[in-house]
Amino acid sequence: MNKLAYLSLILLILMGALALLNNCAAAQETIPAPDFLLTNLDGNRITLADFEGKVIFLNFWATWCPPCRQEIPGFIKAYENHKDDGLVILGVAVSDKENLVKAFVDRYEISYPVAMGDMKIIRDYEPGNAIPATIIIDRSGRIVHKHVGYMQQSQIEDIFQALSK
Repeated sequence: MNKLAYLSLILLILMGALALLNNCAAAQETIPAPDFLLTNLDGNRITLADFEGKVIFLNFWATWCPPCRQEIPGFIKAYENHKDDGLVILGVAVSDKENLVKAFVDRYEISYPVAMGDMKIIRDYEPGNAIPATIIIDRSGRIVHKHVGYMQQSQIEDIFQALSK
């Protein structure tokens, strides 16, 4: 390869890398979290404003979903470890009947709030076609991250710690 072709190739690679970095930076931009009105399993209303000033993990899940069931113990532990520090985990049950969700929450002793999801929150937050999906909202009420798939307790706590600084 001659020198000019080699330099052209390097320039092309650098331009591609810059474009990729710009796309990554754009993906990190935050947007205001849409308000929601859900009903928890006790029949009480829950809105985004109820959690003002806290870090919120909106976890979209279902009782029949194996990775959802697998990650719930980590969510429980992270919540118990950090709820007094401003961590909110809100389980948003999708594609289930309320009586099945209540039985599941009781059986697995889920200590964080759980509400029944509706089409509005799914449209507004766009968790995607796969569950579990977790939307993370910072203390100022902005969506800062979307995680599709299983989350480990350490991931939850690391993200919470980073947003608590």
